[in-house]
Amino acid sequence: MQALLRVPKNIAARGHATLCVFPLKESINTLKDSLENLYNRFNRREFVHPDPLEYLYRYEDLCDREIAGLVASGLAYGRVEQILNAAGSVLDELGSSPSLFLGETSLETLLSLFGDFKYRFTRGSEIAQIMKAASELQLEYGCLGNLLNQFVSSKGYVEALNLMISTIMRKADLSTSSMLSLPSKGSACKRLNLWMRWMVRSDDVDPGGWDRIETAMLFVPADTHMFRAAKFLGFTSRRTADWRTVEEITEGFRTLCPDDPVKYDFSLTRFGIRDDLDMNGLQKELGS
Repeated sequence: MQALLRVPKNIAARGHATLCVFPLKESINTLKDSLENLYNRFNRREFVHPDPLEYLYRYEDLCDREIAGLVASGLAYGRVEQILNAAGSVLDELGSSPSLFLGETSLETLLSLFGDFKYRFTRGSEIAQIMKAASELQLEYGCLGNLLNQFVSSKGYVEALNLMISTIMRKADLSTSSMLSLPSKGSACKRLNLWMRWMVRSDDVDPGGWDRIETAMLFVPADTHMFRAAKFLGFTSRRTADWRTVEEITEGFRTLCPDDPVKYDFSLTRFGIRDDLDMNGLQKELGS
């Protein structure tokens, strides 16, 4: 009989199963070795496509990358091919420097330019308002990263996320948004956490730029692929992905990598996003 991996005490104490559903590893150290191997093999640019992250590689300037990340993550729901088409169509309109274009273009012009845009629940008016609001905040704070860091310094990371998103929405004159979510509302905030990963982490895949935000603060973007992988690894037994689920999954990965709990997100989620990698393949990769 194969041994079961025991869930760390800080997860088991929350009333969930103390034995992992993942039957192939006997220790946390062995699991970390396997994940490190996945990271070293798959955390490479060649495995990015299809992923909206690829749009951030167009831009060297931090403010341009912030806008690209905001757009690409905000539209990252639905089928990945449709996400890429939607994000690409918006960013193509902004030219080689989205930040400069938005700074020089009035909201009225943007509303006209994106008047026919529609992607699922997102309309052109919403994306125009959000982008213009982000541009104005860049002018006010130097970059959106400075705005977030100001809130982190005084309120802590999670509340800083709430405040940054609330500030963007208020500046955009929006009470609700299909693109932006708040941890305080209890949802998994997958797209928000994805944007944070792109902007804070810096390695062969994540371009980074927000150097004053610590990677240890980040939360795992719990999309369908990560949720399945996390349940497989035994980091959560919850049936739906909400903010509490995100906290559990992140805490599980934090036992493996305290300074960078989101480190393995990209390599794990290749299994499901890419046609040539699936969950069966992930189980084999992590098998003994």
